[in-house]
Amino acid sequence: MSAWKRWQDYVTAVLGVLLFLTPFAFGATSNTAAAWTAYVIGVLVVLGAIWAASAAEASVLEWVPVVLGVILFISPWILGFAGVGMMAWSAWIIGVLVFLSAGSLIVLRGRAPLGRTTPA
Repeated sequence: MSAWKRWQDYVTAVLGVLLFLTPFAFGATSNTAAAWTAYVIGVLVVLGAIWAASAAEASVLEWVPVVLGVILFISPWILGFAGVGMMAWSAWIIGVLVFLSAGSLIVLRGRAPLGRTTPA
């Protein structure tokens, strides 16, 4: 696929924006660990998705949001906000969704497009 045409990059960017907005939506701006995690990783996910979307081919750039999704998923335990219900659940759910949406390009990269056969 060419640049700016992979739906996975757009989904990943939207998830990053949603993550950035979660402290405001759940009134958790006073919990600094949870809020700053959402702000920083949210911005990094959006930037990683835009960076990956601008590439002509799915490449190593796709690993950036995948790694950020894993970091986001484990962040409630590492940074100590697993007890802050909605923020922890947001990190877990959005982390998994970022991992799946960005990771799907890595999995699909090895497959040939429809109608084409790979040389033997």
